[in-house]
Amino acid sequence: MFENILHDSILSRFRAPFGAVPCGTDVRLSIRVPDPAVRARLRLWVEDAERIVEGRRAGEYFEFVFQTAHTGLIWYYFLLETPVGLRYYGGSSGVGAVYDYPPAAYQITVYDPRFETPAWFREGLAYQVFTDRFHRSGDRGGLARAEYHKALGRNVYLHEGWNEPVLYTALPGNKDYDPCDFYGGDLRGLAEKLPYLRSLGVTCLYLNPIFESPSNHRYNTSDYLRVDPVLGDEEDLRALAAAAKEAGVHIILDGVFSHTGDDSVYFNRYGRYPGPGAYGSKESPYYEWYDFRAWPDGYRCWWGFPTLPEVDELTPSYMAFIAKVIDHYAALGLTSWRLDVADELPDEFISFLRTHLKERDPEGLLLGEVWEDASNKQGFGARRKYVDGAELDSVMNYPLRDALCDFFLYRTDANGLAARLNALRENYPKPFYDACLNLLGSHDTPRIATVLGGAPHRDALTREEQANFRLNPDAAARGKARLSLAQMLLFSHPGVPCTYYGDEIGMFGMMDPFCRAPYPWGEEDQAQLHQYRRIAAARSASAALSRGACGFAALTPDVFAILRTEGEESAVTLVNRSEHAVRVSVTAEAFRRGPDAERLFLVPAYEDAVTGVHIACSEGALNLVLPPISGAMLIPEKSGEMR
Repeated sequence: MFENILHDSILSRFRAPFGAVPCGTDVRLSIRVPDPAVRARLRLWVEDAERIVEGRRAGEYFEFVFQTAHTGLIWYYFLLETPVGLRYYGGSSGVGAVYDYPPAAYQITVYDPRFETPAWFREGLAYQVFTDRFHRSGDRGGLARAEYHKALGRNVYLHEGWNEPVLYTALPGNKDYDPCDFYGGDLRGLAEKLPYLRSLGVTCLYLNPIFESPSNHRYNTSDYLRVDPVLGDEEDLRALAAAAKEAGVHIILDGVFSHTGDDSVYFNRYGRYPGPGAYGSKESPYYEWYDFRAWPDGYRCWWGFPTLPEVDELTPSYMAFIAKVIDHYAALGLTSWRLDVADELPDEFISFLRTHLKERDPEGLLLGEVWEDASNKQGFGARRKYVDGAELDSVMNYPLRDALCDFFLYRTDANGLAARLNALRENYPKPFYDACLNLLGSHDTPRIATVLGGAPHRDALTREEQANFRLNPDAAARGKARLSLAQMLLFSHPGVPCTYYGDEIGMFGMMDPFCRAPYPWGEEDQAQLHQYRRIAAARSASAALSRGACGFAALTPDVFAILRTEGEESAVTLVNRSEHAVRVSVTAEAFRRGPDAERLFLVPAYEDAVTGVHIACSEGALNLVLPPISGAMLIPEKSGEMR
């Protein structure tokens, strides 16, 4: 009776349109029910209310049609009326199953039809820089300017040697570790390296916070309207912005708006700034920003850290101030922002920021730090509205990173990887999905080459053990080889590939602060860098890889493939994670799941953008052998030259 009952949310036969839909769209759902004794109905959950939709039988299928009337999420599963009682059919993505109890529900995301994201970002390549650790101008860069912090009585430790190990223990005489060590990387030094970044194809530079702060990470802001002196001054920032614009590079600033530093103009816990801060006086203009339970020492702080007092973002004076911050940097030509801990910012505040930013520059970007699926993320007692069209342009794509790591570390196979990527694609509006910042590593994760080399989880090692941890030579080589394969997939996937500085050369390191070591200029792994350049160049030169239709396929449990097409161009990326050679035959039919199935095709001849090897398509199939831990980025052959 229940055999062959089927609904597959990825296939157009069962759900159309695919995935997220603009508000006002007619959605068609169907379920195959071969047994005529079984009747199906559709159960929807919309706006906190249940709705039952009656369908019509068409042969073996029951079909249902309804219109989306509000932005937000619609959940659905099917009710099966059978001779043996009520049953249910549900799932989260793709193929579901029959249950005798209410199952997991499928999700439909409904978004504002006016929602758009900046094309310059969607089709670009991003690079993340921890400025203090990238490059210093002159002999000492920002080290001399660290005297500013010393004069205020702050802890300062200077690395005169660029390649010295990072500080990870408390300074002599101090009880706790303080991220107060500086290498002197600065904005002028970063500007000097713009030619290097352009040689990698970079079109977008995401900077970790640059505003005045007593720490090297600068997530404890002291003054939003001043560049940290170690990095330079406003003229240096203006010069960097101008040079980047001339080079065709956009800059994204990091906005830390959920909390300030306690050592700041606004809180002024240590009295280092003129004028009363919230800690020193209830008459302070900043007092109402903070949540004091017992003034002055009983205040709400970020994750319990007293050095990070949280603000009430919806306080009118705070909102007006942050609008002033946006305006200040917009006057310098900087109109794109990444929001730190976006999940801790109220929806109303994010919406306010978007409106204000877009009024200054419709092409400005608002990107959020969200570690989970942003479409159904919960917070503040409700579902967050990041993807609905009135808040974020997109998010950092940590779910993609997690899925790729799980694949290369054998925690899932190629089928599982395809399912996870299709599920995320299903949940995100296309403008949002195409603008995801796709990353393998960041300042908040261990170095990706270390992870892919099989390092223990960071929680399994003490801080001292992390400082001294080194992969053995075989594991290190494996980590770098897997990194190249992961980069092939990252640069072939829809969205914006983002490289954390140093990952292009396979830098190693465990968790913060060990993932924040200086870029080793002059000591790069040139072979790794050459491989990366070829991968990035293929992405930059290929319309198919930059903006084309897309399909995912598991060719074997160990071989994953992405096919993308645009116009008459077709690009195929394949990776073999296994330690043995695998022979595969690739056809367009392997990519028939997803919204672009009918638009995908192969061309007669390809060239591997990484190796230069030419491969012909015979009778609609590409037949090739992938060596152990290897991949191929196949683009159309064009007179033997990569395009």
